[in-house]
Amino acid sequence: MKTSVYSSHYDKLRLWLKARREEQSLSLREVSEKWGRHHSILGKIEQARRKVELVEFIELCEILNADPHEGLSLLITSMNDNY
Repeated sequence: MKTSVYSSHYDKLRLWLKARREEQSLSLREVSEKWGRHHSILGKIEQARRKVELVEFIELCEILNADPHEGLSLLITSMNDNY
């Protein structure tokens, strides 16, 4: 069984985060600078090479002016569709 970092559910969440970043025309480096983390961490999250922790997800949503409820709702809906 795949770990969640490679699941289709997780893909939807990470792609949602990436889309929020791109909608604002922000680079990985710009977001990472605001986040206080190295840009490679965000790059790995967006490339499904690293999981995003819940607190990190909320921090990124705040930086991107994105509603974390929307992202979590997307994830929950995806999971419910499989059950």
